Amino acid sequence: MTHPSSGEALAKPAPGGLGRLLDHRVLLSIAVLAILPWLLPSKALAVNVLIYGVVVMGYNLLFGYTGLLSFGQAAFFGAGAYFTGIAIGRYGVPWFAAVAIAVFLSTCLAAVIGIISTRTRGIYFSMVTLALAQLVYYVALQASSFTGGENGLRGFTVDRINLFGLQVNFLDPVNKYYVLMAFAALAMWFQSRILNSPFGAVIEAIRENEQRARACGYDVERSKLVVFMLSGATSSLGGCMLALHLSIVPLDILHYQTSGMIVMMVLLGGARSFFGPFVGAASFLILEDVISLWTPHWQIFVGAIFVLFVLFLPKGIWGTLLDTLGIGKARR
Repeated sequence: MTHPSSGEALAKPAPGGLGRLLDHRVLLSIAVLAILPWLLPSKALAVNVLIYGVVVMGYNLLFGYTGLLSFGQAAFFGAGAYFTGIAIGRYGVPWFAAVAIAVFLSTCLAAVIGIISTRTRGIYFSMVTLALAQLVYYVALQASSFTGGENGLRGFTVDRINLFGLQVNFLDPVNKYYVLMAFAALAMWFQSRILNSPFGAVIEAIRENEQRARACGYDVERSKLVVFMLSGATSSLGGCMLALHLSIVPLDILHYQTSGMIVMMVLLGGARSFFGPFVGAASFLILEDVISLWTPHWQIFVGAIFVLFVLFLPKGIWGTLLDTLGIGKARR
C-alpha cells in the first residue's frame, strides 16, 4: 500500500477548497470587479473592461455554452447603445427607463435576426449573422436624422443619477464605475441563473450533440432562438452602459470589426467559463493600451498574440488556469 507524499497531501485539498469557493461564482466575480479600478492603470480602462465584459458574457452564452459561432454580436451591442442614446437625447426618457427600453428593443431585434439565422447551421449561420449585422450597420448609417449617421449619436448626457433619493455625480470616474458595476452584477446573476437552470443543461446538450438533443425530445430550434435572444439582451446591456459612459455612440460600434473583437475577447478569456469574458476583455484592452503607446499598428501585434493563444492556450487564460487547478467544468 502506497501513501501519498506530504506535498501531494497538502496539494489535494486546495482545488476542492477553491472549487467550493467557485460555487459562489457570482459573488466571487463581483468581489474581483469591486477592486478592479485599483488594480488597473486607470478608472477609464476599468469601466471599459466592465462594459466589454458584459458584452462578451452575452456572446459567450451563444458561442461558448451553445456552440453557435456568430459574427454579428456588434448589432446588439450597438443597438443597446443607440436605443439608450435616442431615448434619453431625443425623447427625454429617464436613464433607467431608457436602459430598460433599449434592452427590450434590442431583444426584439435579436428575435428577428435569430428567427432568420437559426434556420441555418455551421458556417452558414455565421455568415447570415454577419450579413444581418451589417444590414443593421447600414440602416444606422442611413438613418442620420435619428442616429447621427457617420458622425455618431450625440446630444445626450447623464451627469447625475438619483439612487433612492441620493444624488450621485455620474461624471466622477469612481461613482460611474460602481454604478455600471451594478449592471454587470445583474447580468452575471442572470446568466448564472440561466446556466444553473434546466434550460442551461439543454443548451449544453445542443452544443455537445445537436442530433442527440433533438432525439431526446428537446425543441432544438426554439432553444437556439431563445438563447440567441438572451445573448442579444445581455450584450445590449453592455451597449447601454457604453452610451451612459461616453455620452456619444460611435457608428463603428456596429461594424463587423467590433464583432471580430468580441470573438477575440471570448477566446482570450476562455469560452464556456463564467468569468472568462471579463478576463478576455481585460487582456485585450490592456494589450491595446500598452502596444498602442509604441506603435499605431497595434492590431498586428495583438493579432499575433491572439494566434499564439489559440494555438497554445485553446481554452483561454481563465479556462487554462482552472484546468491547471483541477476545477470541474460545472464550477467555472
